[in-house]
Amino acid sequence: MLSVVGTRYAKALLDVVGGQDPDKTLSELRSVRDLIAASADLHVALLSPAVAQSRKRAVIARLLDPMGVSKPIRNFLFVIIDHRRINELPAIAEAFEVLLDERLGFVRASVASAHALNDTQRAGLTAELSRLSGKQAKVAFATDPALLGGVVARLGSKVYDGSVRGQLERLRLKLAGD
Repeated sequence: MLSVVGTRYAKALLDVVGGQDPDKTLSELRSVRDLIAASADLHVALLSPAVAQSRKRAVIARLLDPMGVSKPIRNFLFVIIDHRRINELPAIAEAFEVLLDERLGFVRASVASAHALNDTQRAGLTAELSRLSGKQAKVAFATDPALLGGVVARLGSKVYDGSVRGQLERLRLKLAGD
């Protein structure tokens, strides 16, 4: 579930960088997010009201220089620092990716299976989910040992349960209804 604040800032960033390379923007956003997450001291300093905003900006500017982060991302980070929203950066990055996918015509899906799927199975599921949605599906695959077999696919708010457990449950309901 996307946060409201993260989505609001992500929309603003997408509007600012709309014509530029959005994949580069996403990559830079992720790099900065990972940099901040990797240092507990940096994270605490950026969240602390005891540290002046100008000092926070200077620290971020110094860290971003060797990374070659673009001016729009640098300015965006300054805005979220000034508005005390740096703790929302992971949510902003996630929302930016979702909004970017929507703008580019992709739909997100997830597939859980009892065992790891091979490339042919993954390609088949991706093609079927793309067909069902009418858009190109970006699928996240995961394994769930709680499933006995089969797969459970989520496409937006719709769930396609092809698991053995789901089939047994449907059979139980059918038998109980007869």
